[in-house]
Amino acid sequence: MRSISIKSIGLFLIFAVFSCFSVSAKDGNKPKKKKAGALYFSWGYNQEWYTNSTIEVNQSAIGNYYKLTKVEAHDHKGWDEDGGVFHKALTIPQYNYRLGYYFNEKQDMGIEINFDHTKYIVADGQTVHLKGTYHGRPTDTNMVFSEGTGSYYYLNNGANFLLINLVKRHGLYKSHSNNLRVDLNSKIGIGPVIPHVENSFFGLANEPHFQIGGWNAGVETALRATFMKYAFLEFSQKFDYARYSGLRIYNGTARQAFATYELVMSLGFIIPTTSRNPMFARPIKLIEEEQ
Repeated sequence: MRSISIKSIGLFLIFAVFSCFSVSAKDGNKPKKKKAGALYFSWGYNQEWYTNSTIEVNQSAIGNYYKLTKVEAHDHKGWDEDGGVFHKALTIPQYNYRLGYYFNEKQDMGIEINFDHTKYIVADGQTVHLKGTYHGRPTDTNMVFSEGTGSYYYLNNGANFLLINLVKRHGLYKSHSNNLRVDLNSKIGIGPVIPHVENSFFGLANEPHFQIGGWNAGVETALRATFMKYAFLEFSQKFDYARYSGLRIYNGTARQAFATYELVMSLGFIIPTTSRNPMFARPIKLIEEEQ
């Protein structure tokens, strides 16, 4: 079987090389089209709203396996007042960035790295339902989930959605001088979540850490206004669904899933990667003939 595999691979490589030379020979006399391309980057801030979730706790080493149901959570904007301190640092708030590339001739298709630093805080002082096994004994009760009772759950340094998006650009308006352009970008993608996990269950706290903690999928629509061809302001809305698993807690793991509705405001720039780009084309001046 091994010799057959090697021979098959060898024949395939010979065929592939022959095909390449054959195609290049046929196309040698044809003029090559210049490819169009544009690279963009943006940075901005976001606000989120989360669906209620079920947190599943598995601490088999100490006899715990239970679920906390209908858990409410909220975001944590850095410009909020927290304990009398007003955060002003640019890196503290919930931020996002986009790095994308339009790759086709019409410049209406692209691929994008899409990252959202979203904070997920289980609301302090809420009553949640606990059902399962606690210290080896069945339990089905309500409890107050709060930091004061030794129970908290934060993805405070980021629930951190990372997506690889396919982007479709829809041109809505372009001025004659091309110094103002309005586009609508629709996006869809999937990728990993990279949460910062910090929690405590009944006084048993974990060591806060970052980890690859599951996956997420999202859809987004972004209205973009581009000024002087290179700078743009973008307002977008996004729906994301994330499933977290294997989140490390004290002597065990946790898992959960929730959906997010997100609003994002970003400032960015876009530059062409080739001289032939329809988004940056200069207007054609018409010269009227004298009568």
